[in-house]
Amino acid sequence: NYYNAWRRQDYLPCFAICIKKTNQTSTMDEFDDSDLPEPSLKNIIDQESLQWVFVGGKGGVGKTTTSCCLGVQLAKYRKKVLIVSTDPAHNLSDAFCQKVGREPTPIMGFDNLDAMEIDANDDMEKMQQKMADSTGAASEEESGISSLMNELTASIPGIDEAMSFSELMKQVQSLDYDVVVFDTAPTGHTLRLLSFPTILERALGKVLELKDRFGGLIGQATAMFGGGSPGQMQEMLLGRLEETRVVINKVNDAFQDPELTTFVCVCIPEFLSIYETERLVQELSKFGIDSHNIVVNQVLFPEKDAEELGEWLEQNKAGLPKEAQEICSKMMARKKMQDKYIGQCFDLYGDDFNVTLMPLLDWEVRGVDKLKEFSVNLIDPVDLEG
Repeated sequence: NYYNAWRRQDYLPCFAICIKKTNQTSTMDEFDDSDLPEPSLKNIIDQESLQWVFVGGKGGVGKTTTSCCLGVQLAKYRKKVLIVSTDPAHNLSDAFCQKVGREPTPIMGFDNLDAMEIDANDDMEKMQQKMADSTGAASEEESGISSLMNELTASIPGIDEAMSFSELMKQVQSLDYDVVVFDTAPTGHTLRLLSFPTILERALGKVLELKDRFGGLIGQATAMFGGGSPGQMQEMLLGRLEETRVVINKVNDAFQDPELTTFVCVCIPEFLSIYETERLVQELSKFGIDSHNIVVNQVLFPEKDAEELGEWLEQNKAGLPKEAQEICSKMMARKKMQDKYIGQCFDLYGDDFNVTLMPLLDWEVRGVDKLKEFSVNLIDPVDLEG
């Protein structure tokens, strides 16, 4: 099958990364595959230091199902597990067949698994209102600072999501969960989300660097929103920015620590999805975020290859009705396409990534019982060498 074919290096990748065939052994007897990564997510379960697990990929590839299944498996080995959806189009409620809100919601059937769905814009409005309420009876200076901060968050593109994300990280950290699984939005939104800590850290660093040159202007601008002297306003504003920068730095450090954070890429065996996964892996590398797991969903008969099925079809085709022949022919065409892209996926990532193949089912993965049953494939996958 394609796994064994990949081990023999029969496939050639269609992307920029190519298999180096120089100095390779020419016989199967000399090929040592003992160091190849295991085709499962068991490495995540075994790494007890992990605190943040992001699950992402192209839209419609099964990110939510993978996130929920991973959360179900983690709940077997961790004391407290939280699944957080950062996708504006939330699906956790549909996956678990129960209402999941903006606060951690216990999942029925578990005593240590919670889920929550967040919305960046709504959470940002709440955060601003909270800031306003906290300074309602405070000094004029604090009121001026809050007004200016609100104006900044309303006028700078992307700052609302960034600030909301920092608030989310603070909230999640305070909830005292052993591990948090993030069910993220499609790739583009997720990459921007993960870049927020770096972007904010740089932006706040520049503001603080320029305080000596434009300190008077900052103080006067702040004073316009109500408050005391420009000098006092400047110091209070810079203090608020420094507090935010400290939080962002902590989040950034955690993201770039492979002992604490990892990213699971999810795809299906089609060109656009594999291509998007390659882009995602490269972008994660730029941000310094660990990624060494790929889940390939919707695989037709992972334990068989197209050649085996093709032989069976040729032997039995004459005895099948015309409609059955057409159905089998379409299935074979899809299977051949999947095998090609799965082979390319192993070419690209097989040496360094744990590539897990998840079978296409004839039933929907919804509800706790179905998720529990399907999640076993993440840890104990089908035998690819059978």
